[in-house]
Amino acid sequence: MTTLTDVAIASPPEVDAKRYGRLLTKFAPKVIETERENDAALAIVERLLEKGENHLTPEERVIFDLLTVLIENFEDRAYPIPEAAPKDVLRDLMEHRDLKPADIAPLVGSRAKVSEILSGKRAISKEQARRLGEFFKVSPAAFI
Repeated sequence: MTTLTDVAIASPPEVDAKRYGRLLTKFAPKVIETERENDAALAIVERLLEKGENHLTPEERVIFDLLTVLIENFEDRAYPIPEAAPKDVLRDLMEHRDLKPADIAPLVGSRAKVSEILSGKRAISKEQARRLGEFFKVSPAAFI
């Protein structure tokens, strides 16, 4: 019968198992479930970053990578980013660049079309999305 102690995930060859084990005991990483646990993991990552990525031991680098994944997973669950409607993406990009409908009218056909898009009365065509993507330097998929 195989037990948990009989199974191990392979570490990079430069990682010393004893040192890594001591770090695991010290930091005790686990799936992050609360804000408090997330804050603690972030504090450890910040301490490691203060050393500088080029100054981390191989064992610290593995812990750093593990904590980063755990933090990202928690934050994806705790703070989901809702899908934005194409018109909202366009409006946001225009606001951040202080653009008016007349400024992007050549990209979509006319000021009236821009107004219809922003009000939700008209969808953005694939060709318009391509032009908007090039103009704003984002993926055209953001507008579809």
